[in-house]
Amino acid sequence: MRKDINSLQSLIFTGLFAAIIYIGIWVLRIPVPAMVGRPFIHFGNTLTAVAILYLGYRNGMIAGVIGLGGFDLLNGYAATSWLTMLEVVVVATVLTAVYRGMNYRDSKKNIIILGIIAGVTKIFTTYCVSIVEALMVGTSLRVAYIGAFVSLPATVINSISTAICTPILYFALKDVVKAIMKKAN
Repeated sequence: MRKDINSLQSLIFTGLFAAIIYIGIWVLRIPVPAMVGRPFIHFGNTLTAVAILYLGYRNGMIAGVIGLGGFDLLNGYAATSWLTMLEVVVVATVLTAVYRGMNYRDSKKNIIILGIIAGVTKIFTTYCVSIVEALMVGTSLRVAYIGAFVSLPATVINSISTAICTPILYFALKDVVKAIMKKAN
């Protein structure tokens, strides 16, 4: 799949993952009270991590940007959707760099490590985004740091679910993706 990122098959998979990410957020979201923003628990981050692992850096990132960013644009988070899209770029960059360092070996150990890295990266990026969101509404920097920290519980829950669900979903889909790829070739 990674070899020809512009093939019709790759573009279809990118669009399919973008739609699955969007639907994964839209259908399964649980709002969580927070001082900054309107966070909620969802599986969009997990699905984005899986898309990056299957589709590679560029197409996985595009799927995540369309799925997560598109959700934000269409569901009342338009003012900060660019931050969500930027988070996807950071997560895709980190995951791809580590996966490349693993020589793209998808052993159980490596995929579990990548799931954990995706979750930890998301905690860091969401903390930074919460600070920027607070600053956008005129909060002082010190208050923004504190507010962003206090608002992390939903992110930590999402990150734990990403760390757990990414390897499960990756290996659950592995045989199906191989079968589809074999038929397409």
